[in-house]
Amino acid sequence: MIIQPVILAGGTGSRLWPMSRELYPKQLLNLVGEDSLLQATIKRAVSLSGTAPPLLVVGEEHRFIVKSQLEEIGLTAGAIMLEPCGRNTAPAIYAAALYCQDMHAEPVIMLVLPADHLIKNSAAFAEAVNEAAFLARGGRLVTFGIQPDKAETGYGYIEKGKGNEVLSFVEKPDMATARKYLAAGNFLWNSGMFAFSSETLMTGMDEFCPEITKTMRQAVDEGREDGPFFRLAEQAMSLSPSDSIDYALLEKSDQVAVLPVDLGWNDIGSWRALYEVASKNEDGNVTTGDVILEDVKNSLIQSEHGLVAAVGLNDTIVIETADAVLVAPMDRAQDVKKVVERLKREKREEYRLHRTVYRPWGSYTILEEQTGFKIKRITVLPGVKLSLQMHHHRSEHWVVVRGTARVTCGEKVYLVLENQSTYIPCGEKHRLENPGVIPLELIEVQNGPYLGEDDIVRFDDDFGR
Repeated sequence: MIIQPVILAGGTGSRLWPMSRELYPKQLLNLVGEDSLLQATIKRAVSLSGTAPPLLVVGEEHRFIVKSQLEEIGLTAGAIMLEPCGRNTAPAIYAAALYCQDMHAEPVIMLVLPADHLIKNSAAFAEAVNEAAFLARGGRLVTFGIQPDKAETGYGYIEKGKGNEVLSFVEKPDMATARKYLAAGNFLWNSGMFAFSSETLMTGMDEFCPEITKTMRQAVDEGREDGPFFRLAEQAMSLSPSDSIDYALLEKSDQVAVLPVDLGWNDIGSWRALYEVASKNEDGNVTTGDVILEDVKNSLIQSEHGLVAAVGLNDTIVIETADAVLVAPMDRAQDVKKVVERLKREKREEYRLHRTVYRPWGSYTILEEQTGFKIKRITVLPGVKLSLQMHHHRSEHWVVVRGTARVTCGEKVYLVLENQSTYIPCGEKHRLENPGVIPLELIEVQNGPYLGEDDIVRFDDDFGR
């Protein structure tokens, strides 16, 4: 059976806020090295011998960013499966198994990899995959267990018995319990990486979680191809229980095997985890961007937008972005997700969006926003056009600062050159296009009583929105 990598890229990475946000999560960020975590995972998968091109499972809102990141590294996916809603790992993996068997017309060995992990030892990873595939061909559901080198409360644990036997799966413990696990010597971190045959996986899930398999079969059967993407049916998937593969299947099956591995692994699940894998200066500090330090030790200080100066800090995290600043003790790194939960409850956009937002046609940056007006800098890629659209509550004034714009406004179509401007009245159908070979940049001033991004009525769109 061929090995089919399945890369799960649907997470939000809330503990790495404010860099990681719902619409631009950590797997899409360049946190370690020149590649994003997703790009590094894809490269790692395609470097394995005897494997098929990877199947990516991504959130629908991330589809064009993922496609762009694939193009940046010159690679293609076997398929990109779009989740219309998040339902944890079990439904996603089952849908991937169905799709893989249709794609290959026979069972395959599924190598399930999260898109946001760091693995330093590629040779050890390749060796572990071969061993896991051997066990999987024998009908085992294989989970990769990481030998812990410290007490850690941010990971689930696997209690290992003799050989590859799994005695139990354990939820994230408190510190006292984590220390006991470390001392016992037979508890491994649950990496979230798995290997099993698609046939074994589907048979087990049909037995132990039939409601997931029923709804996800429907989601695949009613799904549709959309260019390079496969869209799962939203209504069917929304009815699926939201469970992890561990809870839905592995904790209930007697076919589970754990493979202890030493891969130089880190899930980059928090700012502390990123600090641990990063290069440090003589004072134990990790800095990025425009940073000045005075008497600072063992800290992570990052500036994205402006100067950050720190004095007298120790074991501290400071993360500055264009619209948010995080300051926290290093030992409270896991609690950053509580800030994100509060932002969601208070319906603040900072949990979801950066000030710069990426779209399939380019990007926009919010420069200023006050009651009644909003100012954006808009970049449109060469040869690309936005949707034909209309707004009920705002007018727009566009000033071209670089490149040439082709504008549709009502029945008129005309060019706007550098240093020229145009006005789009409220309620008028309009479209913006870059007919040139360089990026189009313009300043947009919106005026109106409501300036939300949901005030868009689309009549035609190249991107199927």
